Amino acid sequence: MSLETALSTRSLEAGAVLAQAQPWQTFPVTLDSAAVSVMTDLTQVKAATVLPAATLRRAEQAMIYLGVRMLFVVGEWPAIEGLITTTDLRGERALRLVQERGLRWDEITVEDVMTPRSRLDAIDHARLQGARVGNLVATLKRLGRNHLLVVDGGGPGVPPRLRGIVSRSQIERQLGRPVDIVPVANSFADLPQMLA
Repeated sequence: MSLETALSTRSLEAGAVLAQAQPWQTFPVTLDSAAVSVMTDLTQVKAATVLPAATLRRAEQAMIYLGVRMLFVVGEWPAIEGLITTTDLRGERALRLVQERGLRWDEITVEDVMTPRSRLDAIDHARLQGARVGNLVATLKRLGRNHLLVVDGGGPGVPPRLRGIVSRSQIERQLGRPVDIVPVANSFADLPQMLA
């Protein structure tokens, strides 16, 4: 066929459906399975993001639309400023802002309630390679966190690249059972949230 030959076309029949990207395929794991098997790999799955100035309503709508429970907060793309979860949307910090500042819930911004980058925990991707799911569960329990970021590289003058994320909910789905994690207060400011 020469480059100048037009391709034949056809009519779009009634009942034609859209092709949909398939969800990330997961499989059952045990505590002895490779840790990378429960990591959401951001080289394979597009990261769900939101701007810090977005309202909580906008973040909630994005989570529903994308079918996720967490968004990365990015300002100067692609630099990460923090993350926000479904728990943050209606959590203690949002309620406190409503009470203290007299704001309506839909006036609160992501930046007001997100977990800032400085409070996020990360592990090197290379370290994850030899680890097991049980190691990740123990790490999440020790930290009292539901998420653990996975990073590549970094060093003097070079920022790390966020490679993936490990979430308690993903581990639970693949293990087929709940994983109990008790939140840990990292400061006196966190105590009211831990006691609520």
